[in-house]
Amino acid sequence: GGIAAVSLLVGGIGIMNIMLVSVTERTREIGLRKAVGATQADVLLQFLVEAVLLSVSGGVLGILVGAVGAQLLSRTLGWATIMSVQATLLAFVFSVAVGVFFGYYPARRAASLHPIEALRYE
Repeated sequence: GGIAAVSLLVGGIGIMNIMLVSVTERTREIGLRKAVGATQADVLLQFLVEAVLLSVSGGVLGILVGAVGAQLLSRTLGWATIMSVQATLLAFVFSVAVGVFFGYYPARRAASLHPIEALRYE
């Protein structure tokens, strides 16, 4: 339990850092989008979707690596491994939740940029 919690925290902080760098690098793009009519909700949704896609891709990769690892353990050591649909769905839901939770701050920061200041950003 503790190792899983630390892993989720580290993964979530990684997603937040990636998204904050993305917001910084795309400040002018955000300003341009807002100048031509994008609302705060549009920008917020864009960055939240990107964060969720990052976390879901990591979650799917983790599920696949876990399934392959379980099969390898089962075959090489003769251990019985069970991978339930419920546990897989729970892992997927957690990856979405991590993306939303840790992606909200960068998305909110992007959405709150003022168009003129963002366009002046170098």
